Amino acid sequence: MCAVFGVWNHEEAARITYLGLYAMQHRGQESSGIVSLSEGRHFHHKGLGLVADIFKEEQLKALPGKAAVGHNRYSTTGQNLLANAQPLTAEMMSGSLALAHNGNLVNERSLKVELQKQGAIFHGTTDTEVLLHLLSRTPSQDLMQALQQTLPKLQGAFSFVLLAHDRLVAVRDPLGFRPLILGRKKNAEGSWAYVVASETCALDLIEAEVVREIAPGEIFCVDQSGEQSLTFKTISSDSTSTSEAKPKLARCIFEHVYFSRPDSIIFNKSVYESRKNFGRWLAKETAVDADLVIPVPDSGVPAAIGYSQQSGLPFEFGIIRNHYVGRTFIQPQQSIRSFGVKIKLNPQVAVLKGKRVVVVDDSLVRGTTSQKIIGLIRQAGAKEVHMRIASPPTTGPCFYGVDTPQKNLLIASHSSVQEISKFIGADSLGYLSMQGLTEAIDSSSGYCAACFDGKYPTPLS
Repeated sequence: MCAVFGVWNHEEAARITYLGLYAMQHRGQESSGIVSLSEGRHFHHKGLGLVADIFKEEQLKALPGKAAVGHNRYSTTGQNLLANAQPLTAEMMSGSLALAHNGNLVNERSLKVELQKQGAIFHGTTDTEVLLHLLSRTPSQDLMQALQQTLPKLQGAFSFVLLAHDRLVAVRDPLGFRPLILGRKKNAEGSWAYVVASETCALDLIEAEVVREIAPGEIFCVDQSGEQSLTFKTISSDSTSTSEAKPKLARCIFEHVYFSRPDSIIFNKSVYESRKNFGRWLAKETAVDADLVIPVPDSGVPAAIGYSQQSGLPFEFGIIRNHYVGRTFIQPQQSIRSFGVKIKLNPQVAVLKGKRVVVVDDSLVRGTTSQKIIGLIRQAGAKEVHMRIASPPTTGPCFYGVDTPQKNLLIASHSSVQEISKFIGADSLGYLSMQGLTEAIDSSSGYCAACFDGKYPTPLS
């Protein structure tokens, strides 16, 4: 899920990167890092935790230069260790290199074994480090050529931002799993600074204009002489075909269901509008007699608005979220039932008592959180509780950058809708259908929904 960010040719590169990472904190809360470039040298700082905790004025002053790359980490491969915090840095034959990665390489294990047989020593346990080792073994000293030779060996999801001693490079895998946006803003000299980010909300914060998406299979480079763009293709492990046919895109549908901020434009679509459309289709497919619609905040809000608009039921905030809950808190000595949920969510008795309530959330994975939320709503005096999920049942794990549990921990993989409804304590449960999802986002082609339909777009080696 991670966030990546890069900037070139701006006098406050590190501060711009800090703001970009701050805007994308939702994409990863385990660690954060920034590497800046000044006079051909890299300066870096990273740590475990949140952006605002890791970077203070002192750290930002120690990151000089007009170029920088940053990263927020959400781990799917490798432990939450400082050694795995990104951007990763290395001294290559061609000079210093910093690398930030969003996604997950499905053939990381086989590549790592092959590299270790050749003598490679890995510093951490993240899959991102594989690319650095592959690049170091490429004969070409030109980074663009080295990437063209190396990237086809990778399978899975990857949006990379690299900062070399003389250029900024952005790369997106040929299937386009994860978003990567190119933007620009004027610097103090009046010339253009280039910016790349995982989401447009980061560009909004720094007042940069969106230029376009980095295209699937593109290597985009900017240096002192200007910009350059090359393409590459991934080698399929299950085919020897040399066909030049353009691969079918596999953009992650979960970016619109949950990951991205609702104010971002992802895959050229408004996330907010997509989620409202999910709610509208959910209301069409799972209508029920009720008095009001409430969201599970904040993830279920846009879908609940759409459900309300389509169904004609009034929208209310029946649950209030505490937005000031940190990563850790001191638990009371005596056990309080559902304390983990109650510290974040508090039901409103005045809204819920005696009412038939439709509760809308974006997804349901294990079912335990929904069970606790419904328990709180019933404690507040709701007469009926009807759970509605604005996506299809999550039946399979993701191998492309989402830390979903093993298949047996996904409740929809082994339980019927009726069984899940009983488990979470709802009077009824309804999911958005695959057809509804497809219609709502016009995803008949070009999206990966493997977590819902089991159709994985790459070999899983």
